[in-house]
Amino acid sequence: MSRRNLLTGVASGLAGLLATGCRADASAEANDPSWQLSEAEWRKRLSPKAFKVLRQEGTERPFSSPLNDEKRQGTYSCAGCDLPLFSSSTKYDSGTGWPSFWDPLPNAIGTKKDFKLIVPRTEYHCRRCGGHQGHVFADGPRPTGKRYCNNGVALRFVPS
Repeated sequence: MSRRNLLTGVASGLAGLLATGCRADASAEANDPSWQLSEAEWRKRLSPKAFKVLRQEGTERPFSSPLNDEKRQGTYSCAGCDLPLFSSSTKYDSGTGWPSFWDPLPNAIGTKKDFKLIVPRTEYHCRRCGGHQGHVFADGPRPTGKRYCNNGVALRFVPS
């Protein structure tokens, strides 16, 4: 295969992904219309770090969130709209530097493909406001085998 054919194939593939809406920079749509706020409204509501993660699909530095070490019983809610996303009973120490869970609460999250690192990953977001939370991987503990790797700044912890 020539370099030209290879580059043409890669460009065509990326164009196809963009055409189907699988863009790395596409913000998740909120399922609840009352949470479709303007950028200015989100900036007023969130800290700059939370805005970068929740609204611009950023990633916080590993080991920077106090929630990574949180051990109390309670619920982890979306920092954007307070929708409960995870129970502390599903939290575990993944060693990655981000709060990690093996299962979300029912009807709490939505997912989409993320191609920011070229290799497709599954991004998940708050079902209500569409705020980016993190990525889900297939290397977690039983019973699900999944690791929901969450940005701590995208969460609020509510103790029981």
